Amino acid sequence: MINQYITGAMIKRLREEKGLTQTELAEKIFVTDKAVSKWETGRGYPDISLVESLAKALGVSVIELLSGENITNKNKAANMSKAEFYVCPVCGNVIQSSGEAVVSCCGITLPPLEAEDADENHAVKIERVEDEYFVFIDHEMTKQHYISFIAAIRSDGIEIKKLYPEQNAQVRFKISGTKQIYFYCNRHGLFKKR
Repeated sequence: MINQYITGAMIKRLREEKGLTQTELAEKIFVTDKAVSKWETGRGYPDISLVESLAKALGVSVIELLSGENITNKNKAANMSKAEFYVCPVCGNVIQSSGEAVVSCCGITLPPLEAEDADENHAVKIERVEDEYFVFIDHEMTKQHYISFIAAIRSDGIEIKKLYPEQNAQVRFKISGTKQIYFYCNRHGLFKKR
């Protein structure tokens, strides 16, 4: 139900941050100011059909409105070393952003993955071959346990190589500008290597 997610306090805070009166917000979404007042005092809740227009009027995404959390990307300069990775547990989609974001896939809001330093069970070998890095991870690649992707973080972007079970966990990346390597194990999470 919608009332479990959108709180009156959230609506009021966002409305005030936008410098809107209850009447101005009501006019933007074609309801009465009394309706907005009821929402903000917890005596009523917005109809599901209003969620998208309410989010737009308040300057947030629908996901932010429903979760009650504002997400602000503090990485305005798009520093690639602050990139975030997301993996959908339902379909396996790999999504990357250059900073904080609200990411949803298959109806689920995805948390950013926390990267750990590569360990002995997820050891990565990097060799220089001419103008490329040859990246090899000695890891099983079965349908139950595998490396899903390997990514190179560069100063000017990110290159992601998707991997699949029953192939080798090895890729090549151009050396130019590569700062860090990330890789994702479907059982143990995200790892990184400088």
